[in-house]
Amino acid sequence: MMSAVGDAVHVLPVINAIKRQRPSSHVTWVLQAGPAALVRGHRSVDEIILFDRSKGIVGFRNVVRELRSKRFDLLIDLQVYFKAGLITALSGASRRIGFDRARARDANWLFTTEKIPARPVQHVQDQYFEFLRALSIEPEPVAWDLGPWEDEREWQRSFAEKFDRPYAAIVVATSKPAKDWVPARWAAVCDILSGQYGMQPVLVGGTSEREMTAAAEIGALSGSAPYSALGSGLRNLVSIIDSSALVLAPDTGPLHIAVAVGKPVISLMGYTDPRRTGPYMRFHDLLIDAFHDPGEITPVTMETRPNRMSRISVADVASKLGVWAETYRGKS
Repeated sequence: MMSAVGDAVHVLPVINAIKRQRPSSHVTWVLQAGPAALVRGHRSVDEIILFDRSKGIVGFRNVVRELRSKRFDLLIDLQVYFKAGLITALSGASRRIGFDRARARDANWLFTTEKIPARPVQHVQDQYFEFLRALSIEPEPVAWDLGPWEDEREWQRSFAEKFDRPYAAIVVATSKPAKDWVPARWAAVCDILSGQYGMQPVLVGGTSEREMTAAAEIGALSGSAPYSALGSGLRNLVSIIDSSALVLAPDTGPLHIAVAVGKPVISLMGYTDPRRTGPYMRFHDLLIDAFHDPGEITPVTMETRPNRMSRISVADVASKLGVWAETYRGKS
């Protein structure tokens, strides 16, 4: 699993289960630098091989060279795209497990020696657990162990002490514009958090141009002086989310970080099916589903639906804030 912070979070219960049942196993993970910053140092990750996508064919050669310098008994290909299939095929592992032909894309199924049984589309986390069951490994109890780790607690305390009241972490943007919510509406939510709930809005995310622009617009339109923690880094983001009272996020990695650390999260979902990419097992009462039409009943899908996020109103979020206050406030 080489890319996407959210997917990296979903991988952690898989490797934790492997380590729980087979403690002597050595787990090497091929992934890109972004998610590597999140999971490096995790107790179940023995080794990371970085895939530098920006280097093109050279990046592939570097990964393959490093893989070929070792010996692997098993390779699990949790991605369904050609780039992952190519590295899978060239890894040197004689046993390579991947998705069934129906779910594998870009002819990825050609590069594996075994396929998990075909199943309908389900939540990404459950799809990954299919690999464990194919290996006769039980995924439960589901555990992420994402932190914060002991050596991160001092930074976490220092950050939380910036505020004289509880704070809510707001994820201002995602990797795809179609997943983002309207900055002006985020600004209105900041004012509700501050005025109605006595909370400090804290803007979180990276430093991409879209994120910085969104944060600037939210700050300019809000009267509640939201604090910007953009660019804190993924490990510090775990600490920020862990010490927050509430997280508000579209479909993006920090949403799944919140679930992993057990923090209530209001999920704003419109571009992707929340049954597949929404919060896993937890906080469904805080989920806003703009992906489906009212009363629509369909199988879980990998389909995407652009232009749905604008359907979510400030009132929708305010309603979920009421649910949070009644059900979760002061309990996490």
